[in-house]
Amino acid sequence: MNKYFIIIIFYLKLISSAAAISNIDARTWILIDYHSNEIIHEFDPDKKINPASMTKIMTSIIAFELLKNNKLNLDDTFTVSEKAWRLSQSGYSSMFIMINDQVSVEDLLKGIIIASGNDACIALAEGIAGSEETFTEMMNEKAIEIGMSSTNFNNSSGINDPDNYSTVRDIAIMSKYLINNYPDYYEIFKEKTFTWDRTGGEPIKQGNRNPLLYKSVGVDGVKTGYLSVEKYSLASSMIKNDRRLIAVASGFPSKNLRSSDSLKLLNWGFRNTNTFEIAKKDETLFELDTWLGKKNKIRATSKEDYFLTINKKDVRNLNVSIKYDGPIAAPIQKGEKVAELVISSKEKIIKNLPLYASEDLKKVNFFKSLITSINYLIWGDV
Repeated sequence: MNKYFIIIIFYLKLISSAAAISNIDARTWILIDYHSNEIIHEFDPDKKINPASMTKIMTSIIAFELLKNNKLNLDDTFTVSEKAWRLSQSGYSSMFIMINDQVSVEDLLKGIIIASGNDACIALAEGIAGSEETFTEMMNEKAIEIGMSSTNFNNSSGINDPDNYSTVRDIAIMSKYLINNYPDYYEIFKEKTFTWDRTGGEPIKQGNRNPLLYKSVGVDGVKTGYLSVEKYSLASSMIKNDRRLIAVASGFPSKNLRSSDSLKLLNWGFRNTNTFEIAKKDETLFELDTWLGKKNKIRATSKEDYFLTINKKDVRNLNVSIKYDGPIAAPIQKGEKVAELVISSKEKIIKNLPLYASEDLKKVNFFKSLITSINYLIWGDV
């Protein structure tokens, strides 16, 4: 028979502790929970945008991947080309590098992430791949790999180009990938200043373009963007009480609205939703009844971390139960599916999470098995 064990809601590990969101003055936006990957709020998230300097997130990811795999070092130096230098002279945001400068990977990354230097993007791209064109091929390969299905990169910096496009959904995917896979290098995104000891002049100190870093509200990245054709954009991430949200919005008419409305979106998410840790990979969730085995219990685990984000007003209706045909007859192999965790709200199933045996359970010998079977038939117990 199917056994259901109801878990009291307080068993769940609360990561954070309702009302419609007021207007966000952008053309498109999305708000996601980092742990559950669930969309908390969105408006036209698949609308095509020019990502502008949010492109630099992927430029950084390519370098971080090489650094992570020991194919690149922070103290490696690249020579600045005329192409890279020209971007520093043409009114674009720049690190202000000069032709033939020898610049370290670390300085170029800080020039890209903190100062939003387009010149630094080209210098890094050429140093890694030989040309910016080859580098953008690497960017597009990575975009496909991580699920950015509506994106094409045609340059490394995000300067205006109709063939350089994305969506806020894809930028959110990219931002989460960055934070999840390169936590040590992601620390650069929250640095507020970068000083470049430039050739032929006084050192230049530039502040991080992300306005939310200066508000002491828990924001630790990610990247601003601006183009006259797109107006103002921002990918941002905030942490409160061990919970992280990621917001991406584009098409703000002003810098001030980019800052205030992005913060409004993040705060709305924290105020109106909770995220619960339902299961942790390889940790024992339950002990299930067995029979005909050398033990009468077996541990059940999940093969993945699972988090659930839910509106606060719906928390009281949340129910988590375990379902399995028990007692489970031995033999049981480690990794064999033995049960399901059923998460529901108002009798509507939200998720069925499979649970697996965390160990082998061998069958007892014939005579002991026979006695056990008789006891079960007579007494209904093992």
